[in-house]
Amino acid sequence: MSEAILVGVDLTKTFGELTVVRGASIAVREGEFVSLVGKSGCGKTTLLSILSGLERPTSGRVTIAGKEISGASEDELALFRRENVGFIFQSFNLIPTLSAWENTALPLFPIRMTEAERRRRAAEILDRMELGHRAEHLPAALSGGEKQRVAIARALINNPKIVFADEPTGNLDTATGDAIMAILNRLHREQGMTLLMVTHEPELAKTADRVIRMQDGEVLS
Repeated sequence: MSEAILVGVDLTKTFGELTVVRGASIAVREGEFVSLVGKSGCGKTTLLSILSGLERPTSGRVTIAGKEISGASEDELALFRRENVGFIFQSFNLIPTLSAWENTALPLFPIRMTEAERRRRAAEILDRMELGHRAEHLPAALSGGEKQRVAIARALINNPKIVFADEPTGNLDTATGDAIMAILNRLHREQGMTLLMVTHEPELAKTADRVIRMQDGEVLS
């Protein structure tokens, strides 16, 4: 059995007097696809944000690939996320003034690299997403499914150790959402991508290797 690449221990998050995550512990093995499910407002997106280093826990600790990130500085966290973590968001989070290839290559811009190399790497991964012919298009000219495929390409361009997906089909129709899930499952199956996905849809959750359930800020199973 592979090692745990992500470990969260006794995580709590409070906002004022409101406790959103309550003593949650979770582990994800390398190469595993895990779904985190629960009703809206149960704390699953907040837990995902804590586990990925986007949000700091009020208490508890998070370790990714052997590095504890809970006490890291903002600069350390930013560098660590860029080199180790990929993100896929429900709202795509594409920059409207940048083309598909530029959005894909965004994580590469802080790295000392020629534009030709950035274009090459972006083109390579967009081809894998069957979007090579849309590389120069702005997000406004792309369909919802194409935008999400660009977002997936951006998440993967630095070969992250783990990818976090927050409701990746939430803004898509059923057929397009199914196509996006097929891509994620293919990447997991063929390339061993480690994926932690938040969803409130039981049918999508079932495609994962394992399902973790949350209720009222607590991990139940």
